[in-house]
Amino acid sequence: MEAATAIKRLSALAQDSRLAVFRLLVKAGPDGIAAGEIARSLEITPNTLSAQLTILANADLVASRREGRSIIYAADYDGMSALLVYLTEDCCQGRPEICAPVAEVAARSTCCEVPEGALS
Repeated sequence: MEAATAIKRLSALAQDSRLAVFRLLVKAGPDGIAAGEIARSLEITPNTLSAQLTILANADLVASRREGRSIIYAADYDGMSALLVYLTEDCCQGRPEICAPVAEVAARSTCCEVPEGALS
């Protein structure tokens, strides 16, 4: 990943409601959540939510699909994983125990598989 891409993704997450939206979508899993439900759950007005989702989508952190009259949003796990790998790929200068908590959380995740040795 290029530094500019990482900066764009980190910048997209660097705002309270966008971070809340992204975390809600991560919790929801690959099936995602309808835009209206996101707005109700987080008490965000639809027009504000639309702007927040656009920023997250432009950073490749959120994907959408239409189901009937609803637009379903889901976290882009590939984009999220690429950012996490970028942030930790050169971790610890030979001291993997420093990054062990990150690897442990990733290993426990129900949505993603971390290749063995990816964070060490």
